[in-house]
Amino acid sequence: MAVRSINELPENILLELFTHVPARQLLLRCRLVCSLWRDVIDLVTLWKHKCQREGFIPEDWDQPVPDWKTFYFLCSLRRNLLHNPCAEDGFEFWSLDVNGGDEWKVEDLSKEQRKEFPNDQVKKYFVTSYYTCLKSQVVDLKAEGYWEELMDTTRPDIQVKDWFAARPDCGSKYQLCVQLLSSAHAPLGTFQPDPVTIQKKSDAKWREVSHTFSNYPPGVRYIWFQHGGVDTHYWAGWYGPRVTNSSITIGPALL
Repeated sequence: MAVRSINELPENILLELFTHVPARQLLLRCRLVCSLWRDVIDLVTLWKHKCQREGFIPEDWDQPVPDWKTFYFLCSLRRNLLHNPCAEDGFEFWSLDVNGGDEWKVEDLSKEQRKEFPNDQVKKYFVTSYYTCLKSQVVDLKAEGYWEELMDTTRPDIQVKDWFAARPDCGSKYQLCVQLLSSAHAPLGTFQPDPVTIQKKSDAKWREVSHTFSNYPPGVRYIWFQHGGVDTHYWAGWYGPRVTNSSITIGPALL
């Protein structure tokens, strides 16, 4: 017997069709068509299938996922929210808050440095001078796709990472501050580790600093990221800490 309407299809076929529809269209359009479509779109199975189809597998795959729909959206949004983290576009997107000494500069990773750096896609870094240099970026979460209810109800983990290194021939001091801000830019959470002082004749290896914000209060609308430093010998030029490959990501860890 011929099917006269899509609603006459078995539920499993309808569910399979919906796995191919973009998620926002499912919620904003398809879900409003009729009660049948609404009920199918609300099924946990649909969102689990969409996650599997797109390769969204939780790192702790043996642990239950509380909400597959939320998990799907967090995974689909997951990316580095900092723009131009590796200096490929000079200082675009960065605010040069303190620009002391001979000011901030962009340099290329040498061939040897590229071998040492854990990410072979990174080819440049920012470098500081003999008076303090600090630069920052503000992430607007709503503009990046994270709506208020998602942030306030789910309060997904916010991971912050940064990479820094000293020169082997000069001591330096590196610093980092990251704040979760409300709509009025009031701080709701702060990560500000003690400044790291690296002595002259150090190994000059790249070091990673990271932090995860969890269980923060509702109302987070912006994230402010600031880093930089100064060389401790006050030499003219660019002998302070080098920074690159900074990142802010939101959501669950994936395989």
